[in-house]
Amino acid sequence: QVQLVESGGGWVQAGGSLRLSCAASTRTFSRYGMGWFRQAPGKDREFVASISWTGGVTYYADSVKGRFTISRDNAKNTVFLQMNSLRPEDTAVYYCAARPQLTTDTIKDLTTTGGYDYWGQGTQVTVSS
Repeated sequence: QVQLVESGGGWVQAGGSLRLSCAASTRTFSRYGMGWFRQAPGKDREFVASISWTGGVTYYADSVKGRFTISRDNAKNTVFLQMNSLRPEDTAVYYCAARPQLTTDTIKDLTTTGGYDYWGQGTQVTVSS
């Protein structure tokens, strides 16, 4: 069982930045692929970004490419999401997710909600215009 705790959410004006963190309670953090998802009111949860266990491979939703950066620190069991040039449409609850990564993982495994086994409780991000 892996527990994930997000932090760093808040309120920011359009064009501003926030950095989300997700701390994982596992001694084998480096074996997990990690992802960030978000869910706006009345909408489905959607993929934002993911990172492989080594940090060498990352994926981003088209809507955040060039603005968001995912990274991880395996020594601290933490994954980050740096969000720059925020827009009102980025307003959502942001969730951290983890999956034991396999060498057979596909892009779909790392970019869809069904590919992840563990989820955090979420952190609210609100961007005002």
